[in-house]
Amino acid sequence: MSLFAQLYQATSDEVIKRASQIRLLICDVDGVFSDGRIYLGNNNEELKAFHTRDGYGIKALRAAGVEVAVITGRTSTIVQQRMTSLTIPYIYQGQENKQAAFKELQQKLQLNLDQIAYIGDDLADWQVMQHCGLAVAVADAHPYLRLHAHYSTSLNGGFGAVRELCDLLLISQQQFLLFDGSST
Repeated sequence: MSLFAQLYQATSDEVIKRASQIRLLICDVDGVFSDGRIYLGNNNEELKAFHTRDGYGIKALRAAGVEVAVITGRTSTIVQQRMTSLTIPYIYQGQENKQAAFKELQQKLQLNLDQIAYIGDDLADWQVMQHCGLAVAVADAHPYLRLHAHYSTSLNGGFGAVRELCDLLLISQQQFLLFDGSST
């Protein structure tokens, strides 16, 4: 049994092969980094919860040489703050058409489609996921995404799904346990 199967769940050799080629991970935010709920305070403040394990995974992935980007339909100061604290260099907010940001990233980083992974939770993510070498749906994603993704996480969005994908990429690229930083 593989290390990844021991930690999370069994996956196909095809998924491991796809994961081994990834040089860029693109993440949606709401429903992926967070549980998808948006808390609004009495003074119109917006609150979201982020899991520190996801942060550790992102930092480990970047230390291993895999770039990370976020593309989200909403615009939020808290998202900018969190992604900046994780040293994510490519933050695209307010993207009604996620495909445009995806194409810009692909060209900027000069990557083939099979070198790009995307993790999402709803139908707006499918416009990008269908073009990626590794399309990933969180466990509680819309059923259409889970049906068509190459891999569905065992963990829900906001509860370690991003870390699970980071671990899949790191294990498949023999980079697991090489990072000793913090999750911040």
